[in-house]
Formats: sequence, C-alpha cells, structure tokens
Amino acid sequence: MAIRVIISGGGTGGHIFPAISIANALKAMDPANEILFVGANGRMEMDKVPAAGYRIVGLDIQGINRKQLWKNIFLPFKLMKSLNKAKSIIQEFRPDVAVGVGGFASGPLLMMANKLGVPTVVQEQNSYAGVTNKKVGAKAAKICVAYEGMEQFFPAEKVLLTGNPIRRESIAIEGKKMEALRFFELDADKKTILVLGGSLGAKTLNESVVAFLDDLKDADVQVIWQCGSFYVDKLRSELLEKLPDNIKMMAFLQRMDYAYAAADVIISRAGAGTISELCVIGKPVILVPSPNVAEDHQTKNAMALVHKEAAILVKDSDAAKELVPKALSLLKNASSIVQLSENIKKLGKLNADVQIAEEVYKLVNKK
Repeated sequence: MAIRVIISGGGTGGHIFPAISIANALKAMDPANEILFVGANGRMEMDKVPAAGYRIVGLDIQGINRKQLWKNIFLPFKLMKSLNKAKSIIQEFRPDVAVGVGGFASGPLLMMANKLGVPTVVQEQNSYAGVTNKKVGAKAAKICVAYEGMEQFFPAEKVLLTGNPIRRESIAIEGKKMEALRFFELDADKKTILVLGGSLGAKTLNESVVAFLDDLKDADVQVIWQCGSFYVDKLRSELLEKLPDNIKMMAFLQRMDYAYAAADVIISRAGAGTISELCVIGKPVILVPSPNVAEDHQTKNAMALVHKEAAILVKDSDAAKELVPKALSLLKNASSIVQLSENIKKLGKLNADVQIAEEVYKLVNKK
C-alpha cells in the first residue's frame, strides 16, 4: 500500500541525515510512497534534500536567538506565517503521517498536523530532548528515541527506543582498511587517529592538534584531520611547511567509510548523529562535546556513553592540553582499546530507519 508522508525539520546534518534515511527506508518498502520534505528557508536542508532526490518546501522560520534577544522581535510573526504555510502544505499534500526530526521547521509543521488530525511521529536524536520536540511530542502518536530514560521528557507509553537513523554508506567499512589507507596515502604499519570536527570544523579540536603537531610528528602514528571548511584556508596559510607528512589535513571527508575504516582511535564532537555512527563502527572514541549547543546536549550525549564505559570524555576547556596526549596514550593501551570497542559496539543500532518507517506504516493502518 502506497502512503504519503511529510518529513519536517533540519538545520544541521544531525537532523537532515536521519530524515533522509527515514525517507529512503520508506521508499525501499514501497517505491510508490510519496514523500515531501518541509524545511527552513536558508538552511542546509534546502540543498541537501533535493541532492538526495526528494522535493522540499521551505518555511520562513528561525530559532530563538539566546545571545541577541532583540533579534527575536519578528519571531512571533514568522511563526504565524509558518503555521499558515504549514496548514496549506498539509491540506494540499494530504499526508497520511507527518514525521518531525527536530529543527526549526518541524515545530510549525507538526503543530499544524496535530491540529488537523494527521498522526505524527517525533524522532528525537539527543539524550536531552529539544524544546520543539518536547512541545510537539505531547500530542504525537509515537516518539522514537536514541537513548534510554527519555520518559522524563515524553509520555512513557509513546516512547520507542529505536536509535538514530544513520548514513549506511558511511558505516560500510567491512574489509576496507587497506583500501582506505591507500586512499589517504597512509602507512599500514602505523596506528591512525581520526579527528572529526564536522563539515564546518571545530575550533577547539583544530587548536588541540596544532598545539601538539611536534608530538604527533615524533610519535609513531598518523592522523586524518578533518579541520572543516570554515578553518581550512586559515590553517593552510598558518601551517605552510609545518604540517608533517604523517598528518593529512582536509576540509571535508567525502569518504567517511574510508575514514572510519582507517582509524584506530577516533576523536570527535558529540553530536547525536555522529555518536550513532560511532556506536555501529565500534572503535575506541574520545568525545569532546561542543559547549555551544542548546542545553549542553552534547555533554549529555557523551555522558550516556561514558557511564557505560563506552567512550572517554575530554571537556572542551581541557582539550588544548589533554586531548592529543590522551589519544596517544590510548593507542598504547591495548586493554582499554578492546574494552571501549566492545562496550560502544553494544550500543549500536543499525536498523533505526527501518524501525521508524515501520511505525509510520502502523499509524497508517491504525488510521
């Protein structure tokens, strides 16, 4: 039975990639399924979703600016305009179910879907629920979560532990190690540290690597360093001849599967989507949560792993001194590597996209 589904949300890759994964799972179940995305104008979903082959409509909506409160003056008007546009979209597309993945656009769309009697599914990626998802979750038919204990934010009877949908092409690393090392021009006899700062980059992670360039050069290791598009030009001009051959710096990793396959230890921010991929990859991880996110949710994401001895946490404020020494020390500690790898692998959930798509179908059948 072909169904019609709206998927709304975005703003960051952490929202967009799960949304596209859910859409792909629905299409795999029935190619005749019709899917419409609703995003926020000016945000990255307006490019990423069409690139994945799906149609998207934009709402003129923004988040609350907590640092410059005066910039929120037009927010009530934008919200009303977005609610009205969401109503028109729903009435025109006539979805069987609406799915919200968090981010600016999911609020107005799910609020209006609930009002118009369209069953809704909330997908919460983080261990600390966002403001929008908490609001729309009260009336949602099902809330799909990635962490235990989410009943503190949502009605317990609606919560389903699915994990986060992940990019399957990124975690397909089986048998690719040698291929990956050749791709990055790395030495098969040396251990590899992978530094993930996200597509834009992470200032703290970059500064931590720069502070220990000599140590990394002298250690018998090699580094794949994703410094981010925002920082790459500045770093290239600053480092010039200083960058050792054993450190491969690049703005963006086009082949995440190769990066994961080559890595022996991974250093990363603690975004929900990345953590979900790392759990499936099952390699030792050092997490440096970003302090610049709402409700410090990256620290909460990281602590959910630390409590299960599945990751090491380094505070952002301590990273410049501690991060690289901890990574080098971990590479020499075989028992810690085994323990961290085994524990993080236990938390991996590969089929979240399919499970969420199945919940969508259940709601259609119930309806």
